[in-house]
Amino acid sequence: MNILILGGGGREHALAWAVMQNPKCDKLIVAPGNAGIAQIAECASLDIEDGGAVVEFSGENAIDLIIIGPEAPLAAGVADALRDAGFPVFGPSKAAAELEASKSFTKEICDAAKAPTAAYGHFTDAEAAKAYVRDQGAPIVVKADGLAAGKGVIIAETVEAAEAAIDDMFGGAFGGAGAEVVIEEFMTGEEASFFLLVDGEDVLPIGTAQDHKRVGEGDTGPNTGGMGAYSPAPVLSDAVAEKALEEIVKPTMREMARRGTPYSGVLYAGLMIENGQPRLVEYNVRFGDPECQVLMMRLGAQALDLIHACAEGRLAEAQVTWADDHAMTVVLAAEGYPGSYEKGTVIGGLDGLTEDSFHQMFHAGTSKKDGKVVASGGRVLNATARGATLAEAAERAYALVDGVDWPEGFCRRDIGWRAL
Repeated sequence: MNILILGGGGREHALAWAVMQNPKCDKLIVAPGNAGIAQIAECASLDIEDGGAVVEFSGENAIDLIIIGPEAPLAAGVADALRDAGFPVFGPSKAAAELEASKSFTKEICDAAKAPTAAYGHFTDAEAAKAYVRDQGAPIVVKADGLAAGKGVIIAETVEAAEAAIDDMFGGAFGGAGAEVVIEEFMTGEEASFFLLVDGEDVLPIGTAQDHKRVGEGDTGPNTGGMGAYSPAPVLSDAVAEKALEEIVKPTMREMARRGTPYSGVLYAGLMIENGQPRLVEYNVRFGDPECQVLMMRLGAQALDLIHACAEGRLAEAQVTWADDHAMTVVLAAEGYPGSYEKGTVIGGLDGLTEDSFHQMFHAGTSKKDGKVVASGGRVLNATARGATLAEAAERAYALVDGVDWPEGFCRRDIGWRAL
């Protein structure tokens, strides 16, 4: 098979690595890719949010399967353009991608599906939103309605902080994503991620993970796109996962189909779990980043078979084989992230790292300059490892971190602390 992956972050490097483990992959192209992906696959310059350009490129390169990594091309309707042209594609339609592109849409679907989630209000002007906050009190959660690269969520400890967040969002801090705001009840409990494949009819759970959103150790400081993750997530036991599947995911998928917008692709359900009862925090319509890295590390070559079955509507015949193991990824970020940070700093030590089925350094924001790997983003590398226990996976992941020579980078040293 000739396969095209759209995207250029750590998630896409992990997907590319897993795909390359499978002998069914004859040729892999990643657009745009990054310095790490370029070591294992062909990278191509392509506007991945232009459906017509992606269709043309896929035809010219005899592509048999397209895997869409990030949310932006999905929200732009790239999957629709590919399906209309007859290509097998992994990723939901533009209409179905509203589950991530609009938080108010997701709330409306949850209401119709009777899926347990936080109480909320949806607002298009600041004064009404502030009145709601004053009425509800704090802590409370303020969310930009649209796509904000994982950063459009403010957990406000006081009414004043919530009002400031509302002013920021309506003032353009998150661009068009903050033109509308959803304000939610602050849910208590432990958060975890549940990943499922859906082909319009069948739903197949493929794993659990727990992400670390806050920049600082002990889960302190501002939210980021994610500073590390591990899989499986102990809080998402088989019983809790089954409850989430039957009470949240399946009713949501039935409601999407009832509306004429059946869902196809990976569905990432962010859950808050308290006393064994899951409630939906949010849906994402793509693999989480950095959760994808730990899932791919554990799934390996079978990831391609599962993705292919999903794209072709054959999930009913697919099954997941899990090893009894654990995986962890630690994000190395540029000093200053998630605020302003320097680009172009040189990263050394990468050539000396162990890389095999138990250790991988996935690149996120890297590029090549004058023959050297340089940082080109905020989250730059993902030190990822598997082990028989989470402690062993952590030891291996941090050994990879310690092999990197990059004074301008930093990481959290407590990834997995809840489970460890």
